[in-house]
Parts: sequence; C-alpha cells; structure tokens
Amino acid sequence: MAAIFLLAILGMIFTYNIEHAGLLIMAFFALLAFGFSGYKSLNSYVFTASIFAGVALALYYPQYFLQIGDFKLTALIIPLIQLIMFGMGTSMKLGDFAEVIKSPKGVMVGVTAQLGIMPIMGFVLAKYSNFPPEIAAGIVLIGCSPSGVASNVMAYLAKANLALSITITSVSTLLAPFITPLLMKFLAGEFIEIDVLDMMWSIVKMIILPLGVGLLFNRLRGDKAKWMDKALPVISMLGIGLIIVVITAAGRDSLLDIGGILMLLVLIHNLFGYMLGYWYARLLKLNEQDSRTIALEVGMQNGGLASGIANSLGKIATMGLAPAVFGPLMNITGSILASYWHKKEPKHSEVY
Repeated sequence: MAAIFLLAILGMIFTYNIEHAGLLIMAFFALLAFGFSGYKSLNSYVFTASIFAGVALALYYPQYFLQIGDFKLTALIIPLIQLIMFGMGTSMKLGDFAEVIKSPKGVMVGVTAQLGIMPIMGFVLAKYSNFPPEIAAGIVLIGCSPSGVASNVMAYLAKANLALSITITSVSTLLAPFITPLLMKFLAGEFIEIDVLDMMWSIVKMIILPLGVGLLFNRLRGDKAKWMDKALPVISMLGIGLIIVVITAAGRDSLLDIGGILMLLVLIHNLFGYMLGYWYARLLKLNEQDSRTIALEVGMQNGGLASGIANSLGKIATMGLAPAVFGPLMNITGSILASYWHKKEPKHSEVY
C-alpha cells in the first residue's frame, strides 16, 4: 500500500501538483511505519516513519498545530520535556552512576568528546551557513546539547556498552545546565544574545528537577507501579513527536526556504559526530565496544532539550528548526549504524 501511495506522490511531483500531495505523503509514511512494525529488523524505523508522517501534516496544514482556540501549542513543549525527563528518571537508579567509578576512562572520553566535537562542529557549520542568526544559533544549540535516551537504545542495538552509554547520557545531562549555557555564550554569542544564568535556570527546570523527582519516585515505589516502565517510554515518544510537529508548523515558512540546506548541514553534523567520536575513542585506546558507544553518544543529541531551550528563549520558529530536523535524521542514521554494527560482533579486548 505504501508503494502505491509513493507512486501516486511521484506522479503528482512530475505533474507539478506537489502542493496538493500532503495527505498522500502523510499516508505513505503512516503505512510505511505500520509495515515496518511487522518486521523485527525494521522495527527501529517505526518511530522515525511516524515522525515524518506528522511532519508532512505540519508542513501542509500548519494551522492545526499552532493553537487551539487561544491556547498556543508551543506552550506544551517544556511540560512535555519535563515529562520525558521524569520518565528517564524513573528508569534510573543511583547505582547506574557506579559506572563512573568502574569505568572512569570511558566516561571521561565520552563526555569530553561530546562536549568538544559537537559544539565546535556546530559552530563551524553555523558560521559558514549564511543562515539568519537565530537559525544559525540553532545549529550551535544542537551541538551544545547532551545526548538523549535514543543513544541508549541504539547502543543496545549496536551491541555496544549499554551501561557506559547510560552513564555518559546521565553525566552529560546533569552537566547540561552548567555547560550548555557557557558553550552557547562562547560559540553562539555572535549570532544571538545569551543570558547564561537565565538559560541555566531554564535547563535546571527542564532537566534536573523532573529527573530528580523521577529518581526519587523510582526509589520510593519499590516493586509498585511497574506499569509505568512500559507506559512512560511510549508517552515520551509521543511527546517527542508532538514537539517536532509543533516546531515544524511554527517554523514552516523558514523551513520551506532553507529546509534542504539545513537538512544537509544537520546530516553532516550528525555523521561527523559518529565518525569523530568513534576515532577519538580508538585514538585513546578504548576497545571496539566502548568506541561504538561513544560514537553513538557523540552523534545523537537531545533534540527535545534543544527545542525546549529555543522555546524558553521565544525563538522556537527559528532557533528550534535545527533541533526539529536533527531528531528524525539522527534516528535514521543511528538505526542504520546500529543495524550495521549489530551484524558485527565486537571484540571486547581489541584496542590499538
């Protein structure tokens, strides 16, 4: 069915009727997602295909995703991120941080790679993009954000070091309120004005508080409310999807003007993150499994947090575009890389 819809879409492109293809494109990706769900090897692409279906709707019918009555849907972004962070907290326990003590080198290499490679790459790409300042600042912002839960999922699929992945994500997330504003001030200060303390407090509200509540809740509940372990990941995925759709609708005009170039730059940013993260780890003599972990941690950033920061600055329609594009793209590239590595058994002792 998806193939039939694709042929119809191609026919509309060749007859210059692409402006009327919105529902067909949405149906194509929705059917693709449904089809992927029937195959274990393609299951990791279901979420990404669903996101593209939502993005197609937002591009063609943005009026439905901007506000309901007098309520602007962008107001949902920060609460949704807080809910996602709470969910992340409920899946963690203090013992997860023991990996810092057990494998300090891997954690240090991963965190330094993440805080060094992606921000600098983001700045270089933004500097030479010739984009309006606020959109350029969004590219830097995604580079200055920590990794997210998606990198942990991909690390598991790639037969990487899942414990190390979770620890790096946790440490970089806890450092974000302090490191991200300083990096933004230093690297994006020429594009937009950055209030470091104000950004720090925004990130604390979005990350530290809900994460802390989630950790506390997980400790107090014991064996109760285990249904949340299945429900919250689904809610988190729906939340991320809604965030991307709302940002796409809000920044539709800018996205249509520069979308192709922005996608290319974001893809370069993402792929260089994987490559440089991997070889940085190998250069510092980490084994193959840990190097895969760090590649995924560096290349896959927390687009939801970056979107929340952009929204807190009142620049969701401009600064929020790069994070909105980065999210679906990194899920595609991450799934491809994880599938490739899944077929190649890592040698735990293999180092240079």
